[in-house]
Amino acid sequence: MLKSIESKLESLFEGVFGRAFRTHVQPVELARKLVKEMDDHRTVSVSRVYVPNEYSVYLSPPDREQFASYEGSLKAELQEYLAEHARREGYVLLSPPTVTMHSDEDLAVGEFGIATRMAQRVREPRPGGDSKAGDEGAAPVVEAGATMVYKPKAAGGPTEAVSAEELGVVRETVTLTVDGEPHEIDKRRVVLGRSKDCDIQLADPNISRRHAEVRQEGTSYWIVDLESTNGVEVNGEKTARAKLEPGDRITLGSTELVFERMVEE
Repeated sequence: MLKSIESKLESLFEGVFGRAFRTHVQPVELARKLVKEMDDHRTVSVSRVYVPNEYSVYLSPPDREQFASYEGSLKAELQEYLAEHARREGYVLLSPPTVTMHSDEDLAVGEFGIATRMAQRVREPRPGGDSKAGDEGAAPVVEAGATMVYKPKAAGGPTEAVSAEELGVVRETVTLTVDGEPHEIDKRRVVLGRSKDCDIQLADPNISRRHAEVRQEGTSYWIVDLESTNGVEVNGEKTARAKLEPGDRITLGSTELVFERMVEE
């Protein structure tokens, strides 16, 4: 079943279209990385293994434009692929998987991001206003996880159509380095400060207990001052909120942190 769906996804980009969009994201790449995100975000309960049921795909505007004429069909194929993988692995979904697509100006052609969420859908009230309907639909919604960004292994090259295996995409790793020690950013919000409750604890008396946080918005990262005593500097400039680029140096109190985005080898 999975092979059949993969063949359909590959066929969407064969021939003339494959040649035209040699460096663009291909449907089969999205399918394989969506499944990887499903596997990576499993939650094990007493007797079941739950996986996310909502998947947001972020694409560069040119990459999304190439899917414009068949985006609905592509999403349906990807949802079917995820559902079949969940059945095969014995995973439990709170509802059939859904895939949505978004454009992100910060992504280059060939790069894409995937965010997952496990959410209980709210049921519509029954005809006649059955009072039980509201209780059945009342369930906590889990905040979306970090958006995983995937990039081509190598840029450029020939423009002929090639297989997805030859193209290949690898996950991006985002880190903050403090005193030579890298800390991976793997959540949407990472709090920095002196408190033991912070995601990255900094032993600097000039730093507030909850000094600042790194936030992921779409596929971009921002540093945000949490009303600290001594403020935040990025590359020597005081700021309350700034978008981060690879190599940026963040100063909190007397401590310097270096922001990096790297592709895994």
